[in-house]
Amino acid sequence: MIALSLAEIAAVVGGQTYDIPDPSVQVTGPVVRDSREVEPGTLFAAFVGEHVDGHDFARAVIEGGAVAVLASRPVGVPAIVVEDVQTALGALARHVVRRLGATLVALTGSAGKTSTKDLIAQVLRHKAPTVFTPGSFNNEIGLPLTALSATEETKFLVLEMGARGIGHIRYLTDLTPPKLGLVLNVGTAHIGEFGGREQIAQAKGELVEALPEDGTAVLNCDDPLVRAMASRTKAKVILFGESGEADVRAENVRLTDSGQPSFRLHTPSGASEVTMRLYGEHHVSNALAAAAVAHELGMSAEEIATALSEAGSLSRWRMEVTERPDGVTVVNDAYNANPESMRAALRALAAMGRGRRTWAVLGKMAELGDEALAEHDAVGRLAVRLNVGKLVAVGGREASWLQLGAYNEGSWGEESVHVSDAQAAIDLLRSELRPGDVVLVKASRSVGLESLAQALLEDGADAR
Repeated sequence: MIALSLAEIAAVVGGQTYDIPDPSVQVTGPVVRDSREVEPGTLFAAFVGEHVDGHDFARAVIEGGAVAVLASRPVGVPAIVVEDVQTALGALARHVVRRLGATLVALTGSAGKTSTKDLIAQVLRHKAPTVFTPGSFNNEIGLPLTALSATEETKFLVLEMGARGIGHIRYLTDLTPPKLGLVLNVGTAHIGEFGGREQIAQAKGELVEALPEDGTAVLNCDDPLVRAMASRTKAKVILFGESGEADVRAENVRLTDSGQPSFRLHTPSGASEVTMRLYGEHHVSNALAAAAVAHELGMSAEEIATALSEAGSLSRWRMEVTERPDGVTVVNDAYNANPESMRAALRALAAMGRGRRTWAVLGKMAELGDEALAEHDAVGRLAVRLNVGKLVAVGGREASWLQLGAYNEGSWGEESVHVSDAQAAIDLLRSELRPGDVVLVKASRSVGLESLAQALLEDGADAR
């Protein structure tokens, strides 16, 4: 964080200082909420969670080098006490962002946010110091913590914004007002909470409404609900996508034998060839979004193409591809799942598995409401159409819908199976996997299938 004294911070957040001998002492390190991340100069934000109360760690974090605790009650060590820690954290982030000279880039969408954010950050780092959201740290707590990690040297601040309802993104853009806003797509993720795609579009569009007149809205030309957001902003609009009307587009898209996308990137400043390290054709759209942002921030087509070709995966459990010593390839995409990302992962599996036996180990897609049965059934059917070798549906009711969709589409019989839990899936795979197989593991985060992927990788290590 930019250096601020405890007295300055207390004034910004409207807090009272307790047990602070010298209010002029500065916070020079990051603001953290996890006591394990404390380092010298840190400000520790004490949140009260379901199972853990951060206030209980107050003395330990001070002993670990923290300058003070941002707390909702006195804790017997240097503290700034406020009514609500989350509100105070947001106020501090708003203050710091306004003092920074950085260009703030914000993005949202139903699918691909984190992968695209990682691509944008890796491309912009070729131009200037860049700070970006770690993982999916995209909510009312994670976003301010990310913004507060910026320093005087930061030129680009890239923030992912999530939403679970109308007004959420408006709140986040008030904390961290963007100069450039990117909307990727409007899909069915969280449709059970929103009530429909139109409501999702309303929420996602709050990002472009927050842009200043001298800002830029980067919109997906291929998604009608996103493209229509151009009418909701006075900012400049730049379009990306496959359409010939897109300002930034891809031509001659193909996949390598290993399933990595290659294409010719066209921007208003020129064209250049890209071959990505990431897996799956869906990353082409993500790359075009990143390219549009980078173009608007002054990078040439050649610079963008080079950066995109070098970019890798920065966030865990998102199409992590690992080949075991015995030749089995494990694709761990278990961080989360919605219908759009599930379809993209299955297509990537089909491309990677050319000439090899493929396995789709899939679980529940959460928060789909009344659409849950139809969407799970459709994913099961798609697995058949893509000639996936075997579907293993893991879990309860939703998994049974996956399996039934596959069975009804292709009369697979033994080629699709429903198992009760991750351990049952592990037992099945251990008995049937053979060298050269490709295994995709994907489900909503609540299912916890990352443990299954990890077990498969450990099995491979043990087999050396």
